[in-house]
Amino acid sequence: MATAEITPAPVREAPSPGSADVTVTDPALVRRAVKAAALGNAMEWFDFGVYSYIAVTLGKVFFPSGSPTVQLLSTFGAFAAAFLVRPLGGLVFGPLGDRVGRQKILALTMIMMAAGTFAIGLIPSYGSIGVGAPLLLLAARLVQGFSTGGEYAGASTFIAEYAPDKRRGFLGSWLEFGTLAGYIGGAGLVTLMTALLSSDDLLSWGWRIPFLIAGPMGIVGLYLRMRLEETPAFAAEARNTGNTGNTGNTGNTGKSGNTGKSGTERPKVPLREMVAGQWRALLLCVGLVLVFNVTDYMLLSYMPSYLTSELKYDETHGLLVVLAVMALMMVVQPFAGALTDRVGRRPVIAAGCAGFLFLSVPALLLIRQGSLLAIGLGMGALGLLLVCFTASMPSALPALFPTRVRYGSLSIGFNVSVSLFGGTTPLVVTALIGATGNLMMPAYYMMAAAVIGGFAVWRMTESAGRPLPGSAPSVAPR
Repeated sequence: MATAEITPAPVREAPSPGSADVTVTDPALVRRAVKAAALGNAMEWFDFGVYSYIAVTLGKVFFPSGSPTVQLLSTFGAFAAAFLVRPLGGLVFGPLGDRVGRQKILALTMIMMAAGTFAIGLIPSYGSIGVGAPLLLLAARLVQGFSTGGEYAGASTFIAEYAPDKRRGFLGSWLEFGTLAGYIGGAGLVTLMTALLSSDDLLSWGWRIPFLIAGPMGIVGLYLRMRLEETPAFAAEARNTGNTGNTGNTGNTGKSGNTGKSGTERPKVPLREMVAGQWRALLLCVGLVLVFNVTDYMLLSYMPSYLTSELKYDETHGLLVVLAVMALMMVVQPFAGALTDRVGRRPVIAAGCAGFLFLSVPALLLIRQGSLLAIGLGMGALGLLLVCFTASMPSALPALFPTRVRYGSLSIGFNVSVSLFGGTTPLVVTALIGATGNLMMPAYYMMAAAVIGGFAVWRMTESAGRPLPGSAPSVAPR
């Protein structure tokens, strides 16, 4: 990155020693960073989309039972199990990302995600090997969960540290654009197979196709990530701590923000500093991620099964409605991200919390009405409210933590919240409906999450247009 020795504008938090430079970003490198990070996120959510949308079929393949509800619960149980190991992945990959660099860890998580997803497509059915089938499915899901423990925090950190301060919201929003693209790709493929294949073909071999596609997708994603350079913020932090390792060709280029592909390294940051030293920011992170992920998994993962298993809605039509909602979200996403740069992250997140608090019940009542128009209106309203989070969180969450511990602290806070509240949403809501018989449970669950998220956004500090904590100001070239 090209830098210039000038006096920076006052920042909210004191930068690291020696960070008086202002980083002038390279637009080409920023675009590459955004594409590589978004593609990895797309692959992660391609798998989640496939798994959620084909859950009924997977239940029949791996969990034979006379009760469709038990099958669905078992399938979502394996889905939730992956989230239980995400904090372990965050504890491993997050601190490593703060020590050896963001780029290396993002390449490693890409390999593991692709391998775990590809392996699911190779597992024999319960009818072939008995109880070994669900055990192998669980093992593959655990590999996926462990790898994704370092994925979102690393990808959002990578984009945030590359982006100019005044465009961080817009550029960060493309990370969740990748999420939606992955979901649409996975769900669209399942929908196409459901429409074209007979039930017997889908059950015997068709369900494997979406998981096997992860292999070539992973190779492409790995190639893109291996071509990335380390972020200017991490490179500056590594220089300031006096442990630069192999700094590549920086002496030849004269670009102080560019330390080569992955040669920079920092001393190990104690876990206590990442947790106890950041306790307030961690609590805010958990609250923000809670409302973000409960509503996200409710709409994109659980609703297709809710429409089919609880409301007895036609499976193909239900999938098409959710796909249309996600397509609408993709269109709005970049504009909402740019809006957060103009009005701030806090107002946009607060609007989403208020919307879910007051509109979850009316939206679900529309969905339960059953007509295609009513379902579309209810799902569309929830989708537009969700954009308030998808457009804001990739830039708001990294700004909670200083550069020295950003990857590690964000990985811990993000994954603890996702594991306890986000990934368990389909399982918990299905169980609550089964125990109470109340089909309004999804609305009540989203309302409770909105209250917690609202308190978190009330206590957070606005970060739009400001340097990341502990980092030098970052500007786009004129």
